[in-house]
Parts: sequence; C-alpha cells; structure tokens
Amino acid sequence: MTHFQQIVIIAACALATMITRFLPFFIFSEKRPTPRFIMYLGKALPSAVFGMLVVYCLKNVDVLHGMHGLAEFVSIAVTVLLHLWRRQMLLSIAGGTVCYMILVQFVIT
Repeated sequence: MTHFQQIVIIAACALATMITRFLPFFIFSEKRPTPRFIMYLGKALPSAVFGMLVVYCLKNVDVLHGMHGLAEFVSIAVTVLLHLWRRQMLLSIAGGTVCYMILVQFVIT
C-alpha cells in the first residue's frame, strides 16, 4: 500500500468517526425534546452490547475439555462482583480482564 493510499484510508476513517460523533448533535437540537425511542435506545443498548460481548467471549469456550472454561467463568464472577460492589464500569471491566490474564498466564497452564 502506498503512502497516498494510507493517508486516504486514515482520512476516510477519521471523517467517518467525526460524522458519527457529530451527527446526533445536528439531528437532535436543544430546541425540541429527544424522541422517546431514542431515549429508550440510550437506556437499553448498553446492556445489550455488554450481553453480546459476553456471548462473543464465551462462544469458543469448550467446557468438555481442559480446564472447562474455569478462567473465563471465574473472571466473569469477579467482574460481576466488582460491578455489584462499586458500580463502576471501568473498574469492573479492568478487574475482570486482569483476573483473566493472571489466571491464564500464571495459574491455569
């Protein structure tokens, strides 16, 4: 890939990102209320996205061989417990990730 092609691709990605970030501010002005459907999506989609991520992360776990997905399920439990304790999304995600990495790197070989 040439330098020009790389620059064009980076510019296209930056433009697409900027459009998706700024477009809602142009569509939904402060002068009129946000539609109820959009408010519903704002409340429902974060949970749906995290549910989909959990399913995606567990799709290749083989519970019939090896450690039977022990590292994955322990890490999910740590994530849930951290979230119930502190209610901070970043702490929950980071704690579960660190737990998983420690288990697969040092404990479960």
